[in-house]
Formats: sequence, structure tokens, C-alpha cells
Amino acid sequence: MLKFFTKTVALERKIDSYLDLAANSALHFKEGVIYYLNRRYDDFDQKFQIVNALEHQADDLRREIESELYQHTLIPESRGDVLALLETIDKVINRTKSTLLEFSVEQPEIPDEFVRDYTELTEKVVKCAEAIVMAMRAFFRDINAVRDHINKVIFYEEEADRIAERLKRKAFRTDLPLAKKFHLRYFALHIDSLADDSEDVADRLAIYTIKRSI
Repeated sequence: MLKFFTKTVALERKIDSYLDLAANSALHFKEGVIYYLNRRYDDFDQKFQIVNALEHQADDLRREIESELYQHTLIPESRGDVLALLETIDKVINRTKSTLLEFSVEQPEIPDEFVRDYTELTEKVVKCAEAIVMAMRAFFRDINAVRDHINKVIFYEEEADRIAERLKRKAFRTDLPLAKKFHLRYFALHIDSLADDSEDVADRLAIYTIKRSI
């Protein structure tokens, strides 16, 4: 096992906490979307507030980690890679917040026949986000395990794309008004973007893993 941190235990703990926030954001995001689909709007609002708070905590912690990396010149040989990874995983956390915000603002009407599709899509994108968090943890603790987690990210991203496409095709084959079809497509696209953001992190992580293995 090749560990990333050998003398910076405090920094390792902070990055672990940051990844905890990313994982929790994804889990609360999933519950929030499912509450919305089941018209439990008070429960949805509660989840939205939680994800909002987690996103702010994550921003504060990320800035603290970045500051420590610069001020104390920690792990100078890999500092750029770590900073880039933190910036890209931050987009995953932001996506959970921005998607719930769109639900809260636009309050889309989801017909009953689409609830199962949106639920399935949400479950896949959250599995994708969970896999990228595991890949990140492996990068810092056991680089040999990164590849397995990245493969899961790719698998779930492709599954999410497949479901999103099916959902969009289904929407445009109904008799719903065109504006509602666009709305259904828009929210499928927004949810699916969480998997796309996770894949972006995986692409970057794959390159950094190769660099560390040379």
C-alpha cells in the first residue's frame, strides 16, 4: 500500500472530512429528490437546507485546506494535483445544491408515469458520486485501489446517461404541452449532470494516479 500522507496527519484528516461532506451531500440530495417526486415538499425543503449548509461547510473547509497547502508548503511535489482534485470534487458538491435549488425555484410537475424513471436516474447518479468519493479516498490511502473505484464511476455514469436518454425520449412521445416536455428534459439533464461532474473528477484522478505510479 502506497500512502500519500506520511507527516501531515492533520491535513489528511481535513481532506477526509471534506470527502465526508461530499458523500453526505450526495446522500441528502438523493433523499431530497425522492421526497420531491413523492410530493413530500416539507421533507424536500428540509433536505435542501441541509445540502445548502453542507455546501457552505465544504467551501470553508476547502479554503482552509488550500491555505494550509500553500502557507506550510505541504506535499509540494503533489500540491497542484491535490488542489485541482479539490476544485473538481467541489463541483460535485455544488451540483447537489444547484439541482435541489432548481427544484425549489421552478417546482416542476412530474407526472406519475415519470416518477420511477427519475428515481432510478437519481439513484444511479448518487452511486456515481459515492464511487468518486471512494476513488478519492483510495488516491490518498491505497493508490492500487483507485482503478476499481474509477471503473464503478464510469459504469454508473453510463447507466445514468442511458436512463436520462430513455426518460427524455419518453417525455417527447407524450401528449404533454411542449413546455412541460422541455421541463422534464431539463430536470433529467440537471440530475444527470451530477454523474458527468463525477466522471470529470475520475478523468483527472486517473491521470494523477498514473503520475504517482511512474
